[in-house]
Amino acid sequence: MLCKRYVGDDDEAKDLMLETLIQALDRIGTFQYRGKGSLSAWISRIAVNKAIKRIKRQRWRMVPLDVWVQDNIPEPSGEEVEAIPKEKLLEWISGLPDLRRAVFNLYCIDGYSHKDIGKMLGISETGSSSMLAKARKQLKEKIRRYLEEQNK
Repeated sequence: MLCKRYVGDDDEAKDLMLETLIQALDRIGTFQYRGKGSLSAWISRIAVNKAIKRIKRQRWRMVPLDVWVQDNIPEPSGEEVEAIPKEKLLEWISGLPDLRRAVFNLYCIDGYSHKDIGKMLGISETGSSSMLAKARKQLKEKIRRYLEEQNK
C-alpha cells in the first residue's frame, strides 16, 4: 500500500515494492534493531526513498497542464470524510499527479515538513506548500462530487 500511495499505478507499485525488498535484503546487515516496528520503519524508509528518486527521474510528467482545480471548494467535515470508503480516498490520492501525490503523502501521511520535502524532492519550501495546496484542492473537489452523488 505504501508503494501504491507514492507511485499511483499498480504495476509501478509492484516494481517499486520488489526493488525495495531486493535492496532491503542486500543491506540487511546494516539494519539496527531499535524495538518493535523498527524493521517495518526501515523498509518503509527504503521504499519512500526509492519512490522519491523515481519521481525526480519522471519530473517531466509530474503536473499535467489539463488539471484545473476550483479555488473555493469548502472543506469537508470530519463526518463527511469518515463516510467515504478508505479505498475511494486511496484511489483519489493515487490519481494525483506525481509531485502533488508525493508532497501530499510526505506531508499529510508521513509528517515531514515542507522544508524537508523540498530537500527530498529538489523543490523549494514554497513549491512544496503550493503542491500540497493544489493536491488538497483536487481532493476536496473529488470529495465534494462524491458526497453530492451520494446525497442524490
